[in-house]
Amino acid sequence: MAYAHIPVLLDEVLAVLNPRPGESYLDATLGGAGHASAVAPKVGPTGSIYGIDRDPSALTSAAVRLRDAGAPFALRHGSFAHAGDYLREMGTERVDMLLADLGLSSPQVDEAERGFSYAKDGPLDMRMDPTSGPTAAEWLQAADEPEIARVLHDYGEERHARRIARILVEERARCPIATTSQLVRLIRLAYPASGHRGVGHPARRTFQALRIVVNQELAELHALLALVKDLLRPGGRAAIITFHSLEDRMVKKAFMDPAFERIVKKPLVPSPAERDQNPRCRSAKLRAVRLVSTTSPV
Repeated sequence: MAYAHIPVLLDEVLAVLNPRPGESYLDATLGGAGHASAVAPKVGPTGSIYGIDRDPSALTSAAVRLRDAGAPFALRHGSFAHAGDYLREMGTERVDMLLADLGLSSPQVDEAERGFSYAKDGPLDMRMDPTSGPTAAEWLQAADEPEIARVLHDYGEERHARRIARILVEERARCPIATTSQLVRLIRLAYPASGHRGVGHPARRTFQALRIVVNQELAELHALLALVKDLLRPGGRAAIITFHSLEDRMVKKAFMDPAFERIVKKPLVPSPAERDQNPRCRSAKLRAVRLVSTTSPV
């Protein structure tokens, strides 16, 4: 899988992180190293780039891209929920900059075999780390109807969650729901004719919800946010890019900690030009803070 893709909000990330020669940078969602390869020449040969990603293919592509980027680097396969452990394995405990881009990479969406896209037929997988954990198909086969409805409602904000859950459970009694196109067909059956208007593709919210639960995204983000203060040096900067309201609310709340100083008062969003060039970035929001204290007031 090729990981040549456009990094979201790149200019804004560089502005809020303000990388300087000799500093260290942790990319907690390395992907194809689009952001990291732009930071590397700014920290230079005396700086350090550290990267974490759940997708082994991303790490392979990132390593190739970073070889000539201008700074030494070390990479780890795994979840950013364990960022502290991975940093220690890579020889440090704190960094000057941290970035987490919580969106899917374009290669993940475009590769039908990954099962993330409702626009392409493929196996219903949706795992960011294809080497471990249950697939979306396996989760749908095992979860009961109330749990499916809860996930679709809470994680996808899907107003037809109960109806979709009922149809999915009825269908799986006849045959497993194994492909993305099969799931899309069932979701369309659950939507009333008038329910398609003004909501985009009817499968969008369900696919989001399943992706979140399969990858435990909110639990993983909660774990990362609890670590940020321990991962940054005093004066260190953290930036997180979110793509839906559930994530953004979590980041906003965590960044209200008095140990942090906001670098930007309101979240930064893509410019019209960037949205035209990369429509998938349209819902991105960037929040950024500086660590001003390593201890919180009692």
